Amino acid sequence: MSRLIDPDGSVPDSVHPLPDLLRLSADQVLDAFIASQRADFTRVIAQVAEPGSALNGVFRDLGGGAVDAGRLGGMFIELHAHVMDHPVWRHPFFRRVFEGRITPAQVAAFALQYFNQIKNTRQCVALAIGRFHGLAATARGSQGERRSELTQVALAQLVADEYGVGSHGLDDYPELGRLLAAKTHIVMYRQVFEGLGLAVGDQDVPMLPEVADNVLIQRLVAGHPSFTPLEALASVGLGMEWGVPEFFSLLLGGLIKVSEREGLNLTPHHLEVFIAHVRYDVLHAISVMLVTSLHMEGEGDLTAVKGACNMLMGGRFAMMNGLYAHVFGEECPAAAFDPRHRVADARIKAALAEARRSIDPAQVVGGEAYGRSTVTPFDR
Repeated sequence: MSRLIDPDGSVPDSVHPLPDLLRLSADQVLDAFIASQRADFTRVIAQVAEPGSALNGVFRDLGGGAVDAGRLGGMFIELHAHVMDHPVWRHPFFRRVFEGRITPAQVAAFALQYFNQIKNTRQCVALAIGRFHGLAATARGSQGERRSELTQVALAQLVADEYGVGSHGLDDYPELGRLLAAKTHIVMYRQVFEGLGLAVGDQDVPMLPEVADNVLIQRLVAGHPSFTPLEALASVGLGMEWGVPEFFSLLLGGLIKVSEREGLNLTPHHLEVFIAHVRYDVLHAISVMLVTSLHMEGEGDLTAVKGACNMLMGGRFAMMNGLYAHVFGEECPAAAFDPRHRVADARIKAALAEARRSIDPAQVVGGEAYGRSTVTPFDR
């Protein structure tokens, strides 16, 4: 994997599953991923419905009878449409980068701030795992205990992928020096800085307030007791994972265009974190959707999952607004939210204001004022 573009202008499969990525519009990239995710999930639902399959056995045992594949498929389509229709995945920042309308200096400014997001996301998955414990209502009864255990397994795989570690037997457990040098997504992201020529000592900077808000919102919905385990699970699965392959594709395509135009000589090694997220997060989204469905029994649960996704996506949208202003030195074009995507949940507003007061002010740009602020990204 040594080149980003083939001689004919296509993108190698080892870099991106869409060979004509650089010739597509941002909307075409989004549409391609919506279609492929639906196709992937349709195949998985077929496995769930197939008598004798491993997935069919799990759902029969934990659902107490025959598998309702139609219900599962309908729920996926409804939730997938709700998430992918959110304007965050069409944000002007992603569009502008994908079109190549960004300079190398602006790429560095973006990379430094988005790193603050990358460094914290995986901890939210770990927080969500802790919500499915033996004293929680989710573990009530034998079926509840098994659902809780399977949920932990699915989330633990996400964490393992993020940290670059896997399972080991006693006879092949890695030497600690090798374990601590695991190729985490953070290590992979630092390869971007290597390609941009940013020294190690310059790679970690205080967060923009909008980035800090997004980090806190993700942590709160995943771990704060005001939110249910189902909301925590939805936030780190559906709300985080479904849109990532699409917008990482836009970022990847834009970086390739800038590298070619400006002679940055970026390689697949430098952009590995974007390449990996496009592929990994499709698998993550399907696995977490399946275990989420095991915890959903009524309309109230469907509404709760949509609400949790809205909090995550609303926080990400505000973060991208802040990044747009920071990187390009101008206000981001306004975008209207459909009523179904608006957040009016008093819990997140109160929890966010409280969380801001607990941060180390030195970690946020204008940290003292940020800690006192009570205006949230959802006051729009």
